[in-house]
This record gives sequence, structure tokens and C-alpha cells, in this order.
Amino acid sequence: MSSPKVLFGFHAVGVRLKTAPASIIEIYVDPSRRDARMKQFLERAKEAGARLIEADSLRLAKLAGSHGHQGVAARVQPVAQARSLDDLLEQLEQGGEAPLLLVLDGVTDPHNLGACLRVADGAGAQAVIAPKDHAAGINATVAKVASGAAETVPYFMVTNLARTLNELKERNIWVIGTSDDAPKTIYQVDLKGPVALVLGAEGPGMRQLTRKTCDELVSIPMRGAVESLNVSVASAVCLYEAMRQRS
Repeated sequence: MSSPKVLFGFHAVGVRLKTAPASIIEIYVDPSRRDARMKQFLERAKEAGARLIEADSLRLAKLAGSHGHQGVAARVQPVAQARSLDDLLEQLEQGGEAPLLLVLDGVTDPHNLGACLRVADGAGAQAVIAPKDHAAGINATVAKVASGAAETVPYFMVTNLARTLNELKERNIWVIGTSDDAPKTIYQVDLKGPVALVLGAEGPGMRQLTRKTCDELVSIPMRGAVESLNVSVASAVCLYEAMRQRS
């Protein structure tokens, strides 16, 4: 069995209470926080039968590795997700569901990754993919920023991103990269079929090999003075356009 991990913050712990309460070992709460939000959270935790332990802010900060714990942290067992990208794609194929995947190339900031996972969950993407050597991994900060989405959206870190993109193409998944100089915009392409949307880190963008591997490049129209969007915002624009087309 995998080692327990720590979640912190109302959203991250609340989603685990909602989706997999049996996986919660114990929840630590700050007894000095007595506002309505904490009272509602404690009611949900008690209804779920979770073990509650009082802990001061300093102990919570040490447990969470952050002072942004909001007075709540939990030790939990990992929740089983699809074991591999191939397993996930097989499940989607069997269910007749068109893949909508988010691919992140060079996103190393945990706050950006957490925000991207949150967007992916909201837009109905089935997975987020990133290279092992140019990406942030899942940690407590990512889980906090993701507001529970780190628990619901599979995150696959692959050894060779270009090879993985080619394998997606072999499965008839159209690989669309984002680039400021692309001739088409995200609003001019068909996103209703199997799609993997590839975004690079803010600034450098996608690596050259990743760019060359894409089937098509698109841009996000920019009307103001700034030249680019934060990667999580760009992910939201692209994924929600896909969701709009599929609705």
C-alpha cells in the first residue's frame, strides 16, 4: 500500500470527504477557528465519520508544510486512479467517450500546476500529462491550489513527451499545440473529437520538439498590451472552448 499523504485547506480536504471519505485516516483542525465555514466543515466531517484531532496553527503548518492550511489538514491514503495513460485511454475507448487531454510542457511551478488541474477538472478533461524532467510533481501545495482536483484528475508524468504525443496520434487523438504565431486561433479549430491540447510554460512556451510533434498549432487572440496569458488561464480558455463545442 502507498504511504499516506497530507492534504490541507477546506477545498482539498472537503473534496476528499465528498469523494472518498473512507480513505481519510484523520483530520486535524484548529480549535481556535470557530467561524461558520469551520462549523460547516466539522459537520460534514462528523457526518462522514472522520476522526478529528485538534491541533494549533503551528502544528498544522508543520504538517502541511505551509501556513496556508486555513486551519484544516488531513492524513489520507492515496485514492486509486487509472494506473497508466494507456489504461485510461482504453477505458475511454470502451465507454465511447472522446478524450479531452491537457498536456503541459515545462510547467514547473506548483501553483500553476494546481490551477491547471482545477481547470481540467472543471472543463471535464480526463487527464493531465507532463514530462518527468520538465514539470512539477504533485505535492501538498499543488493539492491545495487544485482545490480537490488533484484527487479527481489523473496526472501522468511520462519519460518522453514527444513519444507519448506520437502514441496519442496513433490512437487518432488530434494533438493541438498553442503558439503566439500560429495562423489559426483556438476558436477556428474543431475540438469536438478526440483532442490533446498542448501548452508550454509562460515565456518559453513549448519546447521545439514538442512543437514539431503537434498536428496543428493555434493561438489565443490577444487584444490588449500584454503578449501572453498565464498557463492556467490559457488552459482554461482552450479547455472551455472544447467544452463549449462539445455541449
